[in-house]
Amino acid sequence: MFSILNIIELLGTIAFAISGAFSAMQKRLDAFGVLVIAFITSIGGGTIRDVLIGYTPVSWMRNLHGPIVITLTVIAAILFKKYIKSFKVTLFLFDALGLGLFTLIGLQKGLDAGLRPVICIILGTITGSFGGVLRDILLNNIPLIFRKEIYATACLIGGSAYFILLPFTDANWAKIVAISLICGLRILAVRYDLRLPVL
Repeated sequence: MFSILNIIELLGTIAFAISGAFSAMQKRLDAFGVLVIAFITSIGGGTIRDVLIGYTPVSWMRNLHGPIVITLTVIAAILFKKYIKSFKVTLFLFDALGLGLFTLIGLQKGLDAGLRPVICIILGTITGSFGGVLRDILLNNIPLIFRKEIYATACLIGGSAYFILLPFTDANWAKIVAISLICGLRILAVRYDLRLPVL
């Protein structure tokens, strides 16, 4: 049976694969280019995290489920792209979902490595946001994390909420609340144009 962490990882992989695929299709890349961008968006943050904690070979090299899921997701995204009325809205929603899901995956990897909560939150933020950074760089966009939009900040707040809730509730509920908080903050920030101060 899948644990809740397996389900979170699967959903996060699908969400970021769709986000990467739609970003690539907006730039009119060919099918191979769409696959590469989707792959990097999905595994980029996790790869950096694994290297930082010395977990090598990195996760996607140990288990082919991730690459297979990414490939199947990209095929589905290409086949059904004509039914998607707004790439921009779809890209945003899946990016927000992937951000929340992968932040918790990175946080849990830090806990498994016996690291302190602050470091786990940082690892979660890296896992959640750096796939999008690599995607944007390759597509010649300024990464969201470096703009005034609330992006990595949502990961930090959600990761902190997880550790605050942990002593008072079941770990799985704490994960669900943290993921919902990250996604919700990201959506609300865009909906109401909430931004960090510009220096």
